[in-house]
Formats: sequence, C-alpha cells, structure tokens
Amino acid sequence: MRPIAEPEIRASFVNCTKGEAKRLAVPRDLATRPWDDLDFLGWQDPASPGRAYLVAEHGDRLVGVALRRTPPRTGLARRSMCSLCLTTHTGDGVSLLTARRAAGNADSVGAYICTDLACSLYLRGKKDAGPGGRMHESLTLEEKIDRTTANVSEFLQKVRAGVSPS
Repeated sequence: MRPIAEPEIRASFVNCTKGEAKRLAVPRDLATRPWDDLDFLGWQDPASPGRAYLVAEHGDRLVGVALRRTPPRTGLARRSMCSLCLTTHTGDGVSLLTARRAAGNADSVGAYICTDLACSLYLRGKKDAGPGGRMHESLTLEEKIDRTTANVSEFLQKVRAGVSPS
C-alpha cells in the first residue's frame, strides 16, 4: 500500500458523516507504518475499544469504513479464523466487526477480522499469531496477498452496496 496522510484518510470514509470522519482518532504513527507490508490500513480507536477503522485502495480510490466491534466472547478457548487473511487466533484474537452500509439505510455488514487489524503482517510472517496461527498452504505469498486483497475488496463492496460510483 502506498503511504497515505491524515487528510486522505479522513476524506476516504464512506459510512460516516464528514463530522464523524473529522473527529475520529487517526493513528499518530503514520510516518513509521510499514507501508510496503500493508495491504490496507487498519487500527483500533485507542479511546474506545469498541471502534476500529479500515482504509484500503478499492478500485482507483481510497475507501475508509468505520467499524464497530462486538463484545469479545469470554471463556472460549477455541480458535477463530479471520475472514480476510485466514489467520487463526485463540481467545479474542478475531472479532466480529460490523460496518454501517454507506447507502444510508440502517443495514450493516459484518465480518470476522483479526482484532488488531494486522492481517497484512500475519500474512507476511512479520507478526506471530502463535502456534497454529497460519496454516501451511501451497500458495505463494503473492497469491495469499491477492486473496486477502480480494477479501478486503469484497467486504468494502458490501459496505458500499447501493452507492453510486463517484
């Protein structure tokens, strides 16, 4: 992913108002992010554990979505799989994140995603998901990246469903 600046990030959001986008907490470490290793920019709101954000290149533009995290399941020791990067985690390492549809109706779209939104780093082996976190696959890294990018695009397309292209 190419490096992006705060104004681009704020302008990319499709499922919140301009006022909400202006007030959301953008990461302060944009200059030091490993952009070459990122397929999308994802972060949690440090002031609100129930909020997260995802910004990705979708077609020829940046698309950002505000996400809500469901409360973590407690007492479960089984593994859950991220629907974007297919990394498995124990405990609360995967969360159901929901996004309001951009069309303005009350519908929302959800997906099980790595809670820390570090899918790109797990995929490349830059972050460890623990024993059994990454399944052995015969795909090349490039093919895994393409699959993850396609999964992110599919999620963003669902959020944008019903919105005319601009």
